[in-house]
Amino acid sequence: MLVDPADLTAADHLDAAREMAAASRPFLAHLLAEEAARRTADPATAAGIRAAFPDPNLTRTEAD
Repeated sequence: MLVDPADLTAADHLDAAREMAAASRPFLAHLLAEEAARRTADPATAAGIRAAFPDPNLTRTEAD
């Protein structure tokens, strides 16, 4: 069954972000969380979503 992406809610994107985080896919989780935050009307809630799924490229540490 195909779903129109325009019909997805912030909750749908947040659920998918959690699934991607659990599957060790942090960048996809971050992208989905960004979309969830964008679709969230409350700025404080959006900031919380972004804080929960930071950009892995900015938080990554190099190891030798």
